Amino acid sequence: MPKPELHPGFDIRILPLFHAILNSATAVLLVASLYFIKNKQVKAHKITNIIAVVLSIIFLLSYVTYHSLAPETKFADLNHNGIVEATEKAAVGGIRYVYYFLLLTHIVLAAIIVPFVLFTLLRAFQNDIPRHRKIARITWPIWFYVAVTGVVVYIMISPYYH
Repeated sequence: MPKPELHPGFDIRILPLFHAILNSATAVLLVASLYFIKNKQVKAHKITNIIAVVLSIIFLLSYVTYHSLAPETKFADLNHNGIVEATEKAAVGGIRYVYYFLLLTHIVLAAIIVPFVLFTLLRAFQNDIPRHRKIARITWPIWFYVAVTGVVVYIMISPYYH
């Protein structure tokens, strides 16, 4: 797809790092949220989850913006020519498979987690604690995995940004 000719007024190449920071903060907030609810600190639990949702919304908007404007980055494209040649594949070896596994699971679970987060929040705001607890047991580990793998994927692909 052709990229639009938009100029946001800043260097969009900073956005992947920004996304990793948002994902890191979300992961920390999710751990804090779990800690708070296990220690019956309901208000702190709610606040950390609301902040995590806000950060996730900011991430999603920024991520879509970045990928609609930036050129594609290919894992192992050491010379930044847009083609991953056999020598480049050989240079990174089997780590490519780890990267693609993490990327694939991250993307699939990121798409799946959105309705889970929304329903988990809905149950909380409805004060339907039994159903909130039940869905949160599914939502939390998936959301945490998505946040953490977002950071790992960034760390792995960052050498190939140009």
